Amino acid sequence: MTLPPADHTTTQPGLVPPPGCPAHTATGLDAATPLWGPAAETDPMGLYEKLRAAHGAVAPVLLDGDVRAWLVLGYLENRDVASRSTQFSRDPRTWHGWKSGEIDAATSPLVPMIGWRPDCVCADGEEHQRLRGAVTASLDQFDQRGIRRHIARFAHQLVDGFCETGRAELVGQFTEHLPMLVLTHLLGMPDEYGPRLVHAARDLFKGTETSLASNAYVLETLEQLVVDKRARPGKDIASVLMAHPAGLTDEEVKHHLRLILLAGYETTANLMSNVLRMVVTDPRFRGSLAGGQMTLPEAVEQVLWDEPPLMVCPGRWATGDTTLGGQEIKAGDMLLLGLAAGNVDQTVRPDPTTRVHHNRAHLSFSAGAHECPGQDIGRVIADAGIDILLTRLPDISLAVSEEELTWRSSTWSRHLTALPVKFAHRSPEAHDVLPPLPAAPPPSSGIATAPAWPAYEVDAARPTEPTASWWTRLRRFLRRE
Repeated sequence: MTLPPADHTTTQPGLVPPPGCPAHTATGLDAATPLWGPAAETDPMGLYEKLRAAHGAVAPVLLDGDVRAWLVLGYLENRDVASRSTQFSRDPRTWHGWKSGEIDAATSPLVPMIGWRPDCVCADGEEHQRLRGAVTASLDQFDQRGIRRHIARFAHQLVDGFCETGRAELVGQFTEHLPMLVLTHLLGMPDEYGPRLVHAARDLFKGTETSLASNAYVLETLEQLVVDKRARPGKDIASVLMAHPAGLTDEEVKHHLRLILLAGYETTANLMSNVLRMVVTDPRFRGSLAGGQMTLPEAVEQVLWDEPPLMVCPGRWATGDTTLGGQEIKAGDMLLLGLAAGNVDQTVRPDPTTRVHHNRAHLSFSAGAHECPGQDIGRVIADAGIDILLTRLPDISLAVSEEELTWRSSTWSRHLTALPVKFAHRSPEAHDVLPPLPAAPPPSSGIATAPAWPAYEVDAARPTEPTASWWTRLRRFLRRE
């Protein structure tokens, strides 16, 4: 990979030479900045701005294990890369790093994020259209009214789990669980699998040494779902993928279920956490909502501009030599879409404090042929779920000082670790009973093997044992968390 010169100046902290300055004289890995480590974990937006000042709209970066890539920082450059599939392929097999030994495909925690899979994200052209058509059909079968009914049921039951106490931690007790409960239901799997998949999905996106084990657990779980749905299809995403005229194989179905589950969960959980933080910390934001000047959907769009749930999107691979943002990109180079950096590019947002909540031109769901097909489902989960929470607990407020809030960042995303709130205690409301929730997975450095898929039919001749209600089991699980 050809990299631009490095910055070896001795300027004051925070000041860097402009792109093309003679002070940039080094080549190779010395020119690239890690997207991991203290700076990336504590202030990723600040890191992006330093990269923009040093290199312009496209900057050389290092992923975990000193894997080289280009981070696209400019808004227009991001849209260009996302829209030109002939120049910037979505197929990771184009990357020269597999052959050069730059990465160990068997052990690198990057593989679940940048490795090839038989899904529409890793395809271009006609193959992409074939696979994406099946995904779109599986999502389009649900109308928003039907989805809102499921969201309402799960949201009310989650709120019932803590409304009597007068206090809650909304990340661990609400925003991390509602999207997974809704998505597992839409995919066609038993609701009780949600908590274990939350654990695996979060671990996978962290990019830690257990990411490969987490990815394996997700795939094993979905493989069981495919087997079950082949025998007993239903009105769910898995069944529509199998029946679609595109003729997806079981392996393709499994990987598309993984794509929908992981992408939909991470983005929606982060989005909900960010919106709720704004609601309880920003007086102007809460005042606008209460005063009717800003609807909740508009508030969601504002947060999508300011705090995109996926900050960096992997990846694109150059199919030939080209120039982008003043940088010489070589065939086989890896490019990462800097969604968060692009959203604050002064080219499109000269004043980042100006409200843009009526504008959906942000990059938070990518762009071009690979723009997220499930973004409206994510929006409705966030909108309806938060609306129910605020309706049930209208006096909700932050239980700690805003300065005490902390975030955890990885290369790909940044999310709030906890959001403690307080409110007047209220009695639970009666709602539909769901299947009982299993015990939480034991703490460990790895992920447990996927259990055998439960049968849906009940043997009438076998006596059943009484079980605790779904929300009682969930309350126990959340307390252990």
